[in-house]
Amino acid sequence: MPELPEVETVRRGIEPHVVGRRLTAVQVRDRRLRWPIPADLEPRLQGRRIDQVQRRAKYLLLLLDNGDRLLLHLGMSGRLWVLDRHTPTVKHDHVDLELDSGQLLRFHDPRRFGAVLLWAANEPDHLLLRHLGPEPFDPAFNGDYLYSLSRGRTAAVKNFIMDGQVVVGAGNIYAAEALFRCRIRPGRAAGRVTRAEYTGLAARIREVLEAAIVQGGTTLKDFAGANGESGYFQQDLYVYGRQGLPCRHCQTLIRRVVIGQRASCYCPACQR
Repeated sequence: MPELPEVETVRRGIEPHVVGRRLTAVQVRDRRLRWPIPADLEPRLQGRRIDQVQRRAKYLLLLLDNGDRLLLHLGMSGRLWVLDRHTPTVKHDHVDLELDSGQLLRFHDPRRFGAVLLWAANEPDHLLLRHLGPEPFDPAFNGDYLYSLSRGRTAAVKNFIMDGQVVVGAGNIYAAEALFRCRIRPGRAAGRVTRAEYTGLAARIREVLEAAIVQGGTTLKDFAGANGESGYFQQDLYVYGRQGLPCRHCQTLIRRVVIGQRASCYCPACQR
């Protein structure tokens, strides 16, 4: 599933092609996504200008000139491509947004777990965004915030930082990598992590995500950016997916455990 760095990579990829452009045509081929595509999507988008491309967590937001927003989610396997208007379609090309530049923005989703929804200007918030925690790059996300929220929690610290109501963007890959950099075992109870450790962890989460964004994300299975290219952060992974391989710091073999039904890799020597 594309995580925050992959979605930010797509945002940056499509932004120069769509901002300031008007939608000359909208074609929906299949409305059966995770949430059905609204029946009135086409007339409400027709002729609108795209003023901004924003990201909130793993959602992309196209801000339109009338204040409405088009909310996009890539789900498990979704992709957004900027293509020439006459590019032939293939199976699972569900939505085309044609631009006055002669290009189009195409939403492709084989598993149909993604979303293409409208967020009206008169709606103060959106149901899908209402309960999300802070962005990892928000100054409010820091060690004091994590320490205060974690008191009394017995859940594993890895699950704690992967909770989207705590902070968005720390998915399985990036949580594992941030914890390794802080020398914290993923299964330690969140309430037993110290304030100082959380200060370091907040910084490492930002650091890992920033590095992944610079490298275009982590390509593991389905992800590719708006231009179809893969990300390269997987080359810098220290623990994720490296079970049975030697730790790059101490040569101890990386172990794999299951925490909250998710595979978690760590170094038993480096992480305590």
